[in-house]
Amino acid sequence: MVAVLGYTREQIAAAVKEMYSAVAADPGAGFHFPVGGAAARIAGYDEELLGAVPKPALAAFAGVGCPFRAGVVAPGDVVLDIGSGSGVDAVIASRLVGPGGKVVGLDMTPAMLDGLRGLVWSEGIANIEVVEGDAERIPLPDASVDVVTSNGVLNLVPDKRRAIAEIFRVLRPGGRVQIADIVIRLPVTPDCLADPKLWAECVVGATVDEDYLDMFRDAGFEEVEVLRSHDYFRHSPSPETREVAEGFGARAVELRMRRGRRLPAAARALRRVDPRRLGRQLHRRGLWGVVAFAAALLACYGTVVALAVLGAMGLAVAVDDTAWAAAIVALAAVAALAVLAGQRKHRRIGPGIAAVLGAAAIGYAMAVSYDLAIELAGFALIAAGVLWDQILRRRDASRLARRGQVASSARAPAR
Repeated sequence: MVAVLGYTREQIAAAVKEMYSAVAADPGAGFHFPVGGAAARIAGYDEELLGAVPKPALAAFAGVGCPFRAGVVAPGDVVLDIGSGSGVDAVIASRLVGPGGKVVGLDMTPAMLDGLRGLVWSEGIANIEVVEGDAERIPLPDASVDVVTSNGVLNLVPDKRRAIAEIFRVLRPGGRVQIADIVIRLPVTPDCLADPKLWAECVVGATVDEDYLDMFRDAGFEEVEVLRSHDYFRHSPSPETREVAEGFGARAVELRMRRGRRLPAAARALRRVDPRRLGRQLHRRGLWGVVAFAAALLACYGTVVALAVLGAMGLAVAVDDTAWAAAIVALAAVAALAVLAGQRKHRRIGPGIAAVLGAAAIGYAMAVSYDLAIELAGFALIAAGVLWDQILRRRDASRLARRGQVASSARAPAR
């Protein structure tokens, strides 16, 4: 049993299975996400695609977009549908590949698997094979499929990099991928990620949009293209879910990409430390204040320590006091500005006032009249502002996510 951030994959899987077993048992019971034929049309399916789908499958549709917008499925292809659910995408793909092709419907929810098996048997669909499994451990050989399709599934997977590596593994070289999934603009706090029940709510397990695309590129996928982005949660019957989705900037995206060559481990490591990517992550997580404060401390006291060590070694190093002081003040100012920017998130002015007063104190000590007590007080005030800002950001994000979870639990159908 593998634990991640205090939960286990088994706990996450159990929460997801419970949610989608309820969908399979009674699609009309009422959920916090759209279900059924109306949901498929909201997702972007046209009548030509849906015309071949049996009504029982369409009734339990719970996708978030239309991956077939990618147009990558061809006659004779072997298609893997990850998280096949009620079978809507599997049936559509089976028509597109024709009698010379094959569709493998993969799902981990027994109720969905039973429904799809019954559908295949009752409709006499010869080219759909139903397989039990999950995205992190796909039970297929290497390079065995031409196309992977998935709809609203990877946001529910704890280890997304492992799932993406599995997609890469089972695809033939040059194989194609079409995906519809949920992404977010702002990251979810760790305490929410540690609650298995929140994973079934679609938003909490989602990844920040740029990070999501980068994971595919890191794995060796090429021509990663966003075909469409839409406000899926606008159609949720739950006002609380709509509020949560809006707070995190959640939306559905439809992607198309191609399997390239496997990147060497060193190349993947270098991609992950790309300064542009790190900068985006710091911005999304509101951590520029933390970084700037740490840099100011290092510039001030780290330099003092370094000079002392070098002096003890008999090495004399000249430092321009004016430039040194200017760098410290500039970094303190950046930290204060970053904390002030947090006011747009949590609507509290206190952290910004503390950080600005701290930066002003450091500026006075460095530029007007040096006093160690004033300098230390300045750093203490900035530290208080930065910490206060981080606590408020995460508290508000946690409250937002849990509000949606409580609301959806209250709306959950009776088992």
